[in-house]
Amino acid sequence: MKHLLILALAFTPALAQAAAPRALCAPATLQVSAGATVDPAPDRVYIEVGVRTEAPQPKVAAADNAARIATMLAAVRKAAGPAAELTTADYSLAPQYQYSNTGKPPAITGYVVTNLVRVRLDHLKRIGSVIDAANAAGANMQQNLRFALRHPEAARVRALALAARRARAAAGALAAALDLRIVRILAVRQTGGAVRAPSPMMFGPVLRAQRMVPATPIESGSLQVSAGVSMTVAVVPR
Repeated sequence: MKHLLILALAFTPALAQAAAPRALCAPATLQVSAGATVDPAPDRVYIEVGVRTEAPQPKVAAADNAARIATMLAAVRKAAGPAAELTTADYSLAPQYQYSNTGKPPAITGYVVTNLVRVRLDHLKRIGSVIDAANAAGANMQQNLRFALRHPEAARVRALALAARRARAAAGALAAALDLRIVRILAVRQTGGAVRAPSPMMFGPVLRAQRMVPATPIESGSLQVSAGVSMTVAVVPR
C-alpha cells in the first residue's frame, strides 16, 4: 500500500496574538492534506478481438469478413463461457487507394473491412484461452486488453476513508507539535482520486506435455485506487 501525505499550516491573524488572554483569542485554523492508495486485485477484464479482410470488391470483403467473424465469435463464446459479454466495438468498410505522382486522382485498388468485438470477462483465468481461441478461429486483430473492477466504488470508499483518517491524524500531530488543541473540524473536501492499472504482461507459446501448444498466459497484477482529502480544523492554545 502506498500513500502520499502533504501538510499545510494556515494561521489566522488571531494566532499571532497567542500571548493575549485566551478569552480574547478567536480560534486559529490548521489545514492538512492527505492521500491514500489501496491495491485491489482486478476481477474483470476486457479485450477487443477481431478480423480484418481485404478484397477487390466491397461485397466480397464484407462477405469474407462476416464468415470469418462468425467463426471467431463461436470459438470465443465457447472459451469465454456463458457469463461473458460480447459487444461490437467497431466496424468499418473503407477503400484502399493507390496514389500517383503524375497528378492523377487516386485509384481504388480494393476494400478493407474490419470488425472488432469487445469481450468482457469476469473470470480472469479464461482470458488466455479466449485469446488463443480467437487466434485459432481466424482473428488477426487484438487490442485494448484492460483490467478493471466490477465494483470500483467500494475501493474508492476504502481509499477515501483511509485518507480522511490520515488527514485527521496529521492534524492532531501538527497541533500537538505546536502546543495547540483541535476544537472542531471546520471543513473536509475530497481533493482527487484515480484508478490506475498496470500494463498486462503477455507471454508467447509455452511447452506443454512435450508438445508446443499455443498458450497466452496473462498476469493481471493489481490495480491502484487513490483518493485525497483536505481538512481544515480550528485550534486554540493548550
